[in-house]
Amino acid sequence: MIPKVFREVIDLGDGRTISLETGKLAKQAHGSVVVQMGKAMLLCTVVSNYKQSDVDFLPLTVDYREKFAAAGRYPGGFFKREARPSDGEVLTMRLVDRVLRPLFPKDYHAEVQVMIQLMSHDDDVMPDALAGLAASAAIQLSDFPFECPISEARVGRVNGEFVINPTRAQLAESDIDMMIGASADSVMMVEGEMDEISEEEMADAIKFAHEAIKVQCAAQVALAEAFGKKETRIYEGEREDEELAAKINELTYDKCYAIAKKGTSKVERTNAFAEIKEEVKASFTEEELADYGDLVGKYFNKSQKAAVRELTLAEGLRLDGRKTTDIRPIWCEVDYLPSVHGSSIFTRGETQALATVTLGTSRDAMKIDMPSYEGEENFYLHYNFPPFCTGEARPLRGTSRREVGHGNLAQRGLKGMIPADCPYTVRVVSEVLESNGSSSMATVCAGTMALMDAGVKMIRPVSGIAMGLISDGDRYAVLSDILGDEDHLGDMDFKVTGTSEGITACQMDIKVKGLSYEILVNALKQARDGRFHILGKITDTIAAANEDVKAHAPKMVNRRIPNELIGAFIGPGGKNIQELQKETETTIVITEDPVTEEGIIEILGTKPEGIEAVIAKIESMLFKPEKGSVYEVKVIKMLDFGAVVEYTEAPGNEVLLHVSELAWERTDNVSDVVKMGDILDVKYFGLDPRTRKEKVSRKAILPKPEGFVERPPRDDKRSGGRDSRSRDNRGRDDRKPRAPRKEE
Repeated sequence: MIPKVFREVIDLGDGRTISLETGKLAKQAHGSVVVQMGKAMLLCTVVSNYKQSDVDFLPLTVDYREKFAAAGRYPGGFFKREARPSDGEVLTMRLVDRVLRPLFPKDYHAEVQVMIQLMSHDDDVMPDALAGLAASAAIQLSDFPFECPISEARVGRVNGEFVINPTRAQLAESDIDMMIGASADSVMMVEGEMDEISEEEMADAIKFAHEAIKVQCAAQVALAEAFGKKETRIYEGEREDEELAAKINELTYDKCYAIAKKGTSKVERTNAFAEIKEEVKASFTEEELADYGDLVGKYFNKSQKAAVRELTLAEGLRLDGRKTTDIRPIWCEVDYLPSVHGSSIFTRGETQALATVTLGTSRDAMKIDMPSYEGEENFYLHYNFPPFCTGEARPLRGTSRREVGHGNLAQRGLKGMIPADCPYTVRVVSEVLESNGSSSMATVCAGTMALMDAGVKMIRPVSGIAMGLISDGDRYAVLSDILGDEDHLGDMDFKVTGTSEGITACQMDIKVKGLSYEILVNALKQARDGRFHILGKITDTIAAANEDVKAHAPKMVNRRIPNELIGAFIGPGGKNIQELQKETETTIVITEDPVTEEGIIEILGTKPEGIEAVIAKIESMLFKPEKGSVYEVKVIKMLDFGAVVEYTEAPGNEVLLHVSELAWERTDNVSDVVKMGDILDVKYFGLDPRTRKEKVSRKAILPKPEGFVERPPRDDKRSGGRDSRSRDNRGRDDRKPRAPRKEE
């Protein structure tokens, strides 16, 4: 018997709906829900251990997977089974994690697993926009201690109108692609890319998405009530000692305030705080430390955080001595690496990124093979964050989710400024060599300079900045170019990239409730001032893209040929194109335009003469002589009945010069008139109506000899000859009958 199903429907207001359903699937999970929009269906399950883990953080795992069966497809590769998550799946996991994590109690340390699966795909629905809603709805059906329902929604703007959860086709026409995560009363997360929009337009997009999220949160509450709201589980929280907290605060607050006010470097500051912590520990006996030593560190960190925040709110000063709007010292350099196609160093304070650019053909494009989307990227960016950049020794375990996320943010900030007619596939790699505050924004700045150094004609250069916010309700301070420590102790951290014309990408994590849009816009405007300052440092180093790629970098030229010539250009088994690549030392890639069905030929090479040779070959194939025109030709083959010649302006384009067209006089031997390698002029007559082959003539452009008499044309109606022996006049009726054959 099918169990009772509980269902809530969310109306998006444009004829589309989202349904939340529970009670049918995965009932042993602590909470499960199926979210459906169109034909797209996501199953989300949540489970949390009842026993607290022996850690001082929330061990939350958010896992999002797209099943290939959902789109009626097989996984690629040798093993026909889904394996490690794709970058797209990792990015969705991060979006959901960033909104859920702050809403669990700070002392809740039980392991939590949130698993979201795309079970059915719809081409008109982008499933990542439903993942946050699914996760929160499943948690509302559980007994987890969780503050309030949340949801996430994508917002686009098509023809000036905002759209919630647009289709991929609508998104292609949109100038905004933002994902917003929020509860009913507070925006908590923003991430996306834009086409150089203003700060006010960004705030309007967030407001629009928030209104839709409020409806989605209400639907979750209604579903939980219909299903039967569970009692929140009881768990053993962290031990607290208010008397100890007050004592440590009294011992350390003023000292921490004084150290914070000195404006020292990261290492000096860290060592000074560590000394105070050791002094505090020394004030307790070994028995006391054994009893509540873990609380000493916890309350010291709390006191340190309070002192640093108060310094900024009261005096407008920061840990490194800067004022709230100050940017750390910046130095830049381009063309640092001699062998790469483009390179740059961007250093801001104690953060440094070394970026490289590699230019390639469409064959080097990044293939994207997900159940919800298949395609390729001709511009992509990879970000590496090795342990040494923070002075640590940690195991290397492959690309982390953080590296995927930071690289994606930098890529989104830059890609809109790569011109549509850029012939190359472009790969940017950022190596973070030092980090103390927003290496992703350093990557954007270094990436911009490396691209211009490589000769990529960017529409406009892009800069990025990381911002912070500290607020106690009555007072607030917006911090430009935050440090790593300020990222940890602040109430909001956000990263903004943009050009002189507007914002191209952003990422925000808002930790304070009820942040007003006025404060948000003010923070974005302060970020704009910081971006412009950094942009000035970039353009002082390299004002515009280099006119050409470097001498050792490949040059790219594109040509088009009719579809019917593609086969001839490639040759049997690829023979022609392989030989041409070998002879010219080029890389040749042929693709087909899906609209015009023309062949697009990409020619990549470091030697201009090689590229020119390939172009000459293509132009030779495209060469079409005009009837009545005279062309220079070269003799390339001698035959008994004529000479094969090729047009000198189109090598390889051959035609037969018949012996009868060599001269006015009778020619018995072709070699009497022309020899191999001779250059001569001929007149083009188009197709010969008798032979249906192209006809050229040398004699047509020579003066007719004086007294020359042409032979009269052959009279096809003359009697005798073959006509008298035609099939109709063979006189078969006059022949004697054949004798009968003997039977054997």
